[in-house]
Amino acid sequence: MARPQGVERILRNAAPHELFDKVRDVLLDRYRAHYVELLMADYAMTRLQPVTALPFTADPVSVHNSPQGRAFGAQEPYVSDLGAEVSVHLPVSVRGDRIGVLSAHFSAQAYEGLVLGELQDVADALGHEILVAERDTDLFLQARRATRLTLAAEMQWQLLPGRSCSRPEYDLGAQLEPAYAIYGDSFDWSASAEHLTLTVNNGMGQGIEAALLTNLAVSALRNARRAGLGLVDQASLADQAVYGQYQGRQHLAMLLLRFCLDTGEVDIIDAGSPRIWRLRQGVVEPIELEAQLPLGMFEDTVYTCQRFRVLSGDRLFFLSDGVYDVASPGGEPYSLHALTRAVISTRLLPPSQVPRAMLEELSGHRGQIQAADDAMVVCLDWRGRADEEPDAVQG
Repeated sequence: MARPQGVERILRNAAPHELFDKVRDVLLDRYRAHYVELLMADYAMTRLQPVTALPFTADPVSVHNSPQGRAFGAQEPYVSDLGAEVSVHLPVSVRGDRIGVLSAHFSAQAYEGLVLGELQDVADALGHEILVAERDTDLFLQARRATRLTLAAEMQWQLLPGRSCSRPEYDLGAQLEPAYAIYGDSFDWSASAEHLTLTVNNGMGQGIEAALLTNLAVSALRNARRAGLGLVDQASLADQAVYGQYQGRQHLAMLLLRFCLDTGEVDIIDAGSPRIWRLRQGVVEPIELEAQLPLGMFEDTVYTCQRFRVLSGDRLFFLSDGVYDVASPGGEPYSLHALTRAVISTRLLPPSQVPRAMLEELSGHRGQIQAADDAMVVCLDWRGRADEEPDAVQG
């Protein structure tokens, strides 16, 4: 029987578009499965779509009411025992970023003696190789599409680091809507041994212009961060890049944060409209900051850092104006009361599922009215490190 290390070697030697074929062969030949399927999560995170020879050749599966969806949502293997047949659904993810589900079907006899953890190791190996293979093949990206992306959305999704991330100190989840036609909203994150840097952006405009603006700003922020510059210099470099290109005609609102993993202290630059809410011990409240000018509005804007602190157990929400400016059919704004209700109703969900759930509630508030702006929700659960002092400065 192929051990996971053997599967990893097989996948490393496979052509990018053959990864699923190789895993399927291993599960059929060596684990005695009789049917294997790989499903990719679509951009809206509502469907799981089969990877086939051509896109759109098989029916999708709901993430809400299917065995595959249960494995995807819980991020744990889910086994359906039907007596004569056993179906095993394995989450495919990489460091907390949910990619899809690998399903294998066995006869009851063939399933006896199999180690579920070993099957999950196969799915984990596949997830890591898919992440690398997407540089060289469109197969898996095509499988994620329930419909065609706009060009602006294509640009924005390629810019994002992922949709969720997990480390011992924190869990992150994020989602954009409308997933297939997003404009200027974006997020980015990067972790080191000591810090988590998080950026939440809201670029003005629509379509290609908004996507180009966001790409310029995010690339400038990354360039400065990777050069080892601090938050103020990162913001200044991005501000100069946007102003140099647009001369103040377009600008980008931004939150730029750096979390200290040891202490929970957060340095932040608030340059515009994305807002932060905190859920702490059952209480939902905004984190009030001194707003500074958006990137690119004026030449040589000077930015300064502010500071607050997160405690173990805190949950933070970062929302674009496409969330809190939405009105109901009767003109009622998406108020703090409605937001609080959404936060409380999703408190038991992991951060990877919270943004999707909140955006669905937002859609219910908006009704049949078409969204006038894209919307972004980023959710962060903070655990910190064991030696963090819980009774230190409260922020």
